[in-house]
Amino acid sequence: MMDAKATDQHRWLQRLVGEWTSEMQCVMGPDQPAMTMRGRESVRPLGEFWVIGTGQGEMPGGGTGHTVITLGYDVAKGRFTGNFVGSMMTMMWLYDGELDAGQTVLTLDSEGPDMGTPGRTAHYQDIIEVPSPDERIMRSRMKDAEGNWHHVMTARYRRVG
Repeated sequence: MMDAKATDQHRWLQRLVGEWTSEMQCVMGPDQPAMTMRGRESVRPLGEFWVIGTGQGEMPGGGTGHTVITLGYDVAKGRFTGNFVGSMMTMMWLYDGELDAGQTVLTLDSEGPDMGTPGRTAHYQDIIEVPSPDERIMRSRMKDAEGNWHHVMTARYRRVG
């Protein structure tokens, strides 16, 4: 492990490194209008294999939320891996993902609480798209008990500077 070499997947993650502003539209419930919130994120490399993002942003109802995301690529598994935590929640989201053939979209799968059915877990995806060096988009969705995907959030990031 000490002689590991960075792969194309590790280099892809380096596209996320930098200072970013964000505008997020979040759906809080099935019959509620989307809310718009703004924030900032700083993504730094941890060597050649990992990136760590620390963010802060407006919260529904006021206040500021703080987040940390780590992303890497596990060569042995051939999969992206990572986690996400936020000051507004008590669970750590664990990621397992893959890059699309065009190498512009990283889909990260996770399990978490079903927002509509207490006590049930649901499948989630955070989908990170990098259409250009100075912009990225993250879409989050949740699969319901019938297997249908529901949009939860879209965040648009712009590089600062």
